[in-house]
Amino acid sequence: MTVGGTVMLKRGREKSVLRRHPWIFSGAVAQVRDARDGDLVDVIAADGRWLARGVLNRRSQIVVRILTWDESEEVDGDFWLCRLERAIAGRRALMEDDATNAFRVVHAESDWLPGLVVDLYGDWLVVQFLTLSIEMFRNEVLDALESLFPHVRGIVERSDVPVRKREGLPLRKGTLRGDDPPVEIEILENGHRFLVDLLGGQKTGFYLDQRPNRAIVGKAAAGKQVLNAFSYTGGFAVYALAGGASKVLNLDTDGDALALGERNLRLNGFSEGLFSSMREDVFSVLRAFRDNGTQFDMVILDPPKFATGRSNLMRATRGYKDINLLAMKILQPGGLLATFSCSGLVSPDLFQKILFGAALDAGRDMQILMEMRQGCDHPVALNFPQGAYLKGLLLRVW
Repeated sequence: MTVGGTVMLKRGREKSVLRRHPWIFSGAVAQVRDARDGDLVDVIAADGRWLARGVLNRRSQIVVRILTWDESEEVDGDFWLCRLERAIAGRRALMEDDATNAFRVVHAESDWLPGLVVDLYGDWLVVQFLTLSIEMFRNEVLDALESLFPHVRGIVERSDVPVRKREGLPLRKGTLRGDDPPVEIEILENGHRFLVDLLGGQKTGFYLDQRPNRAIVGKAAAGKQVLNAFSYTGGFAVYALAGGASKVLNLDTDGDALALGERNLRLNGFSEGLFSSMREDVFSVLRAFRDNGTQFDMVILDPPKFATGRSNLMRATRGYKDINLLAMKILQPGGLLATFSCSGLVSPDLFQKILFGAALDAGRDMQILMEMRQGCDHPVALNFPQGAYLKGLLLRVW
């Protein structure tokens, strides 16, 4: 794609670009010249210095998403191929791991591919084109992926997420290249087997970012009665029972996810007496457990994103505090709480403060045993701290 025009920044607003942050917000822009939304544009400082090159989208608060800081670099087919090759090279160890065949291949801005997510699920790739900056190059990206993953049977799109609406783009879902996937496919993760619905499941089908944390929590669950809240399809439950948990209760509002979770548990060889499922609101059930004196040795809290924007951040912090306070109330002395937040707006420091407030209100003493983050296939570029969204703590409750 040839460069279609220029975006001039206001005086003094070039600092973030010089620090290689990939987003330029509308408030930093002084003038747009000879460019339409979707055009490749050169970004220049107020004094005329060339700074970067990216894609323009005035329908978004992020007006330019930067693709390169090298003036001589052409954004063509080779550009996308090279960027994807680098992302794949960073996952080489996972590629060679016979016990795992599902992981993230491209983590958007943190792999210097703004708006692009690519997940590998065995014989299928699942892609998300989240922004106009990557939508404009979907064919080049798909061509490169086909050449780099000749073994896959198909490429599936899951661009059915709200962020596309903020970019002025329609939601899209379906098979893009190759064969349609079956309703469910089977994947391997650290030797455990899971059934995944690529087209109907949450995110791209499975919460791949929790892979290392499931292993940590599973080892800690030995000998414990476990409540797995917001259980989805039972990922933490499989690891907990594999780690020696005495029993696991999966709790979620999604009946289909609970049913698939039970099938995943049976698929891994666990008998019916080791697990049960409850389709109810987590907040309501935890209150009921608190009131009737039900206790657990371990509680896992992996809720959906509570903070979807700054406008509801305060409400989200109250939600995190309430759910963790209730969990603390139903834990035996010496019990474990594995608690997570996938809200990018909730920093690790804020999350820890929320938990401290919950512990005070619950009247429980707490110890941090381990901090948890997203897996290494979801890296965080140092120039893009927003890529660090998942945080968790393993706590002992007294």
